[in-house]
Amino acid sequence: MNGKSLVLSAALLCGFSFGALAQEAGDPAAGEKVFRVCRQCHHIGRGATNFYGPVLNGLIDRPAGSVPGYNYSEANKTSGKVWNVPTLTSYLRQPQHDVPKTYMTFAGIKSDKEIADVIAYIAQYDRSGAKKGEGPQPQ
Repeated sequence: MNGKSLVLSAALLCGFSFGALAQEAGDPAAGEKVFRVCRQCHHIGRGATNFYGPVLNGLIDRPAGSVPGYNYSEANKTSGKVWNVPTLTSYLRQPQHDVPKTYMTFAGIKSDKEIADVIAYIAQYDRSGAKKGEGPQPQ
């Protein structure tokens, strides 16, 4: 391999490695639009409750299968996952592949940008259903 090829190979390798490791920050406003497909089963925000799927308030850093009152699949309850950007990215791409036998029958989101956007949208909400920085939900 000549010097130019070696430099190009190293640059490509580093580019692919950094690209795989770096998560592009999503756009919450764009994610709200992507979330429309999620709304068929999931609720989020003030007053959200479990529906066909569990409520998604406070999802980031929450262990999978842990929302009180929701009937999770055994696969989801015992997956050992904690929802964060990497685990959600993988799960939202192919839920059935990522957690075999999950009750979530959604086919997945194929676009990396749409996945990042919907995660950014979901991440705005704390456990009370308030957007972070808005304060707790009134009682």
